[in-house]
Amino acid sequence: MPIKGMGGLFCYAPKTASFRESSLRSSPAKAPSPRISKLERSIRVADSMIMKWNTETSTFAKVTSLFHQNRREAQDYLKCVHQLQKTMHLLVSEDSSSELLVKAHNLMQIAMKRLEKEFYQLLSSNREHLDPESVSARSTRSTTSDFDSDNSPEDGEIRIVRDSISEVKQASTVAMIDLRLIAECMIASGYSKECVKIYTIIRKSIVDEGIYRLGVDLLSFNQISKMDWEILEVKIKNWLDALKIAVKTLFKCERILCDHVFGVSDSMRESCFAEITSVAAARLFAFPEYVTKGKRSPEKIFRALDMYSAISAYWPEIESIFSYDSLSAIRSQALTSYAKLSESVRTILAEFESSVQKEPLKSLLPSGGGIHSLTLKTMEFISRLSNYWIALGEILAEDSPPAKPPLMESYFDSPNSDESSPAPAVSVKLAWLIVVLLCKLDGKAEQYQDVALSYLFLANNLQHGISVVRSCNLQYLLGEDWISKNEMKIKQFASNYEKLAWGKVMTSFMDDSTAESMTKDGAKEWFKRFNHEFEEACLKQSSCVIPDARLRDPIQTSIAKKIGPKYRVMYETHRNLLGGFVRFAPEDLENHLSDLFFGHGESRSGTTSYSRKSRERSLRGWF
Repeated sequence: MPIKGMGGLFCYAPKTASFRESSLRSSPAKAPSPRISKLERSIRVADSMIMKWNTETSTFAKVTSLFHQNRREAQDYLKCVHQLQKTMHLLVSEDSSSELLVKAHNLMQIAMKRLEKEFYQLLSSNREHLDPESVSARSTRSTTSDFDSDNSPEDGEIRIVRDSISEVKQASTVAMIDLRLIAECMIASGYSKECVKIYTIIRKSIVDEGIYRLGVDLLSFNQISKMDWEILEVKIKNWLDALKIAVKTLFKCERILCDHVFGVSDSMRESCFAEITSVAAARLFAFPEYVTKGKRSPEKIFRALDMYSAISAYWPEIESIFSYDSLSAIRSQALTSYAKLSESVRTILAEFESSVQKEPLKSLLPSGGGIHSLTLKTMEFISRLSNYWIALGEILAEDSPPAKPPLMESYFDSPNSDESSPAPAVSVKLAWLIVVLLCKLDGKAEQYQDVALSYLFLANNLQHGISVVRSCNLQYLLGEDWISKNEMKIKQFASNYEKLAWGKVMTSFMDDSTAESMTKDGAKEWFKRFNHEFEEACLKQSSCVIPDARLRDPIQTSIAKKIGPKYRVMYETHRNLLGGFVRFAPEDLENHLSDLFFGHGESRSGTTSYSRKSRERSLRGWF
């Protein structure tokens, strides 16, 4: 079918008479020379082939594609045009005003019009074969065509294409070969501008459509800055997918196609590729820079790190695809976004650290010495950061170690050395954020009126921090030595809690010989005092909470070991003499202790701990 709109794209000479018709009307003044006669015969051959496919004089030529109908004849047509071009050069050297030269020029215009039509049809009808996925690795196939023969020069051409483009489909290979043959013929004939114009119009529309379908919208900074974070985050995720496809497929394969079709001219393939991709690429690579200019918040750091990692991963290919000097602005835009993302990450880290330091000391404390919301938020943030240790390592590599105020020196244990840590700068930074948290928690602990409860608070929060460290990449970044040192701190906090919360109960016992020789009145007084101290301690500590069983069980066991065996000696020695003065059996003490540290004075079953009389517990062995 005729191609609509072709007449509007180009301007051609009016219909030209065939060589035979014009020859009959001419009356040469003298007999032509043998050389002129040879050129005349060459033009006559060209006239026969070119006029056969003249869309102005042949209905068949209007509705039929030369390259689709008969590719062998298409090859002959191109050879005919090349020969016509040579003939024209010879005529210029013989007689630049020759009528033969005018006729040859008219035939060349007709031939170029035909080739422009074929070039347009090949580009349009083979969109599905020249899409980025087709011009990429698929499966190894043997390529056959109407050009194939033992002596056909296109055999070598097909092998070159097959080698230069990873395992392309047969259809895309054949289309690419035909496009290149036409382009070379038009360029050699002086019609490069017409060829380039058709190519860039069609291929640019394909690239622009591809970017649009990938979800890369043409958004301004003002539009992005006004978006809700939930919407912007979706667009960032779309951009991450789009970047991969655009770099790995869309732009890469467009470069392959452009380099192949215009392989005869370095400047032409550069200008074509730049014209086709520069707008789409600039839009793609500018998006991260616009995102970083918006309002910053801790949760945005992870999307910034995602985009930073993506550009870092694809940069070698970006640099290779857009290697032309005319596309330096595209490379510069990608690097600008890369640098802005790095800067944004640094800023968000600094702002997060500052927000932890500025957390009010007198904010609401968790009841029972539990885990503070600041601990939960900060450790979750640091844990997620550890998943980006490679990107963070690149960003923080040139940073100097954080300055440690004198009051923080005792908290800061440097993590792994350069030899053992996968990312030393990241290890130091994340360890430092934990130090900032611990210092803030230390200040908050002082707000508890009960000193014992403040130590339990510190133990709980540091235990949560270490649990988070062991559950993610932090265990490798900070190392076992860092974990061991902080576990020792937890043990010290727990020991201080025991001494302050249960010290009076623990110090009420005497050695076994003294207990056995105690008088009845002395025993009565001892049990009276012990009952008071134990009940008071249990009542006071019943609201305490230790969420993590890995901390709760050792503390319960430690208290039971210090109280249970000595109490059993007193109980076994004096229970028959004192009767009602012995309020607690050893099992009662076990029940009370096993129900501690669940908070709000309740046992794990929800009943008040003092109502419990018996319970199977592992602690029983200590009594």
